[in-house]
Amino acid sequence: MSGGVDSSVAAALLLREGYDVVGCFMRLGSPGETFDELTADRDECDPAKIRIGHQGCCSINDAADARLVAAKLGVPFYVANFKKDFGRIIDYFVGEYNAGRTPNPCVRCNDWLKFGRLHEYAKQIDAEFVASGHYARIDRDADGGSRLLRGIDGDKDQSYVLFGAPRERLSEMLLPIGGYHKSEIRALAKEFDLPVFDKPDSQEICFVPDNDYAGLVKRRTPDAVERGAILDPGGREIGEHAGHQHFTIGQRRGVGVALGYPIYVVDRDAERNTITVGPREMLLSAGCTAGEVNWLVDVPEMGQWVPCSVKIRYNSVAVPARVQRTGEDAIEVHFDEAQFAIAPGQAVVCYDADEPDVVIGGGWINAAF
Repeated sequence: MSGGVDSSVAAALLLREGYDVVGCFMRLGSPGETFDELTADRDECDPAKIRIGHQGCCSINDAADARLVAAKLGVPFYVANFKKDFGRIIDYFVGEYNAGRTPNPCVRCNDWLKFGRLHEYAKQIDAEFVASGHYARIDRDADGGSRLLRGIDGDKDQSYVLFGAPRERLSEMLLPIGGYHKSEIRALAKEFDLPVFDKPDSQEICFVPDNDYAGLVKRRTPDAVERGAILDPGGREIGEHAGHQHFTIGQRRGVGVALGYPIYVVDRDAERNTITVGPREMLLSAGCTAGEVNWLVDVPEMGQWVPCSVKIRYNSVAVPARVQRTGEDAIEVHFDEAQFAIAPGQAVVCYDADEPDVVIGGGWINAAF
């Protein structure tokens, strides 16, 4: 329970369906927190260390809201201290930016914490499932198999950020709101008389509340952010930047130079600390390669082309493509039509060509071509 309307309604729906619900807030240690008894770092995954909480982060207000909702629903409420684990996600975020890649910490949080560490806690208190307020669905067949599906609300679908959940974990997941539209969830929250029924959705990364990604990287690794050259498509220096971490592939605004035509960031070279700008057509790619692959269906044969549709970022539209395994932990994706601004470090997620709601797998983009 994050303190938002989605997870709050998820808990209420599960209660209505007859589940025995335990509310759990992941205490991550975001900026500005003032925690009392839970400030000590904990190394062991011990259910005795799941403490009844009164305040929490991400953010403190969210923890207070989650506690109010749990009290309203009459369910136990616990705080799981994941501050040390969450440090791994922040380190990953900073490391990716310093390496010239564009990270996706929300996907990593789902993989490592919500459907990783949280499942370990659940087992230790004899819980059968971990439920969350994600807009996605789990389809279970008569033989006990499970598949990950898009949420019904296309504008809110979060199947992309869940692609990394291990296939065997799907049978332990409940996604109660995936069959609803956001407007229906708001209405249900009011119907259940939940105090968060009109709470705005979070739009920021929880550990970067000011959206100043480069500032966070600078604070964490002050020697890594240095001034460098801005290059044109021919490699000529045309300006200076304050650190390549300030830019992302496809960025158009705030570049600080002009070439007489619309320009975009087309390359970040972390080793040379340069960024290259150029016209839009330089950002069109026929495909991409990816690693750290996770399959949610039977793994295809090596070299077998599988028709699919793919998303190359969370808020993009799935486009027709084909994917093949090129190694034990690698895939290559070819798009039917060239795609814009593919950023290494983001995830490419593949959906079944015949059943477009079904996630078949995905990986982390290494390069575009």
